[in-house]
Amino acid sequence: MPKVDVLNVSGQRVGEIELSDNVFGVKVNEYVLHDAVKNYLANQRQGTQSAKTRSEVRGGGRKPYRQKGTGRARQGSLRAPNFVGGGVVFAPKPRDYSYKLPKKVKRLAMKSALSSKVENGEVIVLEELTMDAPKTKDMVSILKNINAADKVLIVLDDKDENIIKSSRNIQGVSTTLVNNLNVYNILKYDTFVVTKEAVQKIEEVYV
Repeated sequence: MPKVDVLNVSGQRVGEIELSDNVFGVKVNEYVLHDAVKNYLANQRQGTQSAKTRSEVRGGGRKPYRQKGTGRARQGSLRAPNFVGGGVVFAPKPRDYSYKLPKKVKRLAMKSALSSKVENGEVIVLEELTMDAPKTKDMVSILKNINAADKVLIVLDDKDENIIKSSRNIQGVSTTLVNNLNVYNILKYDTFVVTKEAVQKIEEVYV
C-alpha cells in the first residue's frame, strides 16, 4: 500500500496514511487516460458553430453572364463557393460532440490518474482544512506552508464556502468535491491537495 504523510495547515507532519492499492496503487494506463481526457474535452464542446452553404447564402439567383462566347468559365451563380461572398463547401453545422465511455474505462482512468499523482509525489494529504471566514491571504499562506505548486487542485469531502471563496481569486488554484472529480482536472493540476475525509470518500467510491 502506498503511504503518504499527513500534514496540518502549518505544513507540519502529523501522521501517515495508507492509501488503497486498488485506487491509488494501480498500474497507470496511459491509453485509458488519453481516452478519458479526449472524452471530457469533447463533452465540453458547445457545437454551435455554423456557416452557410451556397443554398443558404442570399442572392445569386441570376446567371452572372451568358454560357458561351465570353472566354470565361461557365458560371451559374455568383454565390458559388469560388466567389467572394459565396457559400461554404461542406459548411460546419451545429452538432453534438458528446459521447459516452464504458463505465469500466472511466473507473480505470480515474484510478490511473490518482495513482500517477501518488507515483509522482504530487499528492498532499491534509489532516483537515477549515477556515472561520473566507480570506484569500490565509489560503495563500496555507498553500505556501505545504509547499504546493503553482497549479493546485483542492479536493473537499463536503462543500465549504469559506474554502471555495478563499481559493477562487488565486491564480492556478481550483477547488472541487469528491463527487465532481474528473480525470482531466486531476492531470491538469500539478499538486493534488486532499483532506483525509476526502481520501476515505474516494476509496469508498472506487475500491
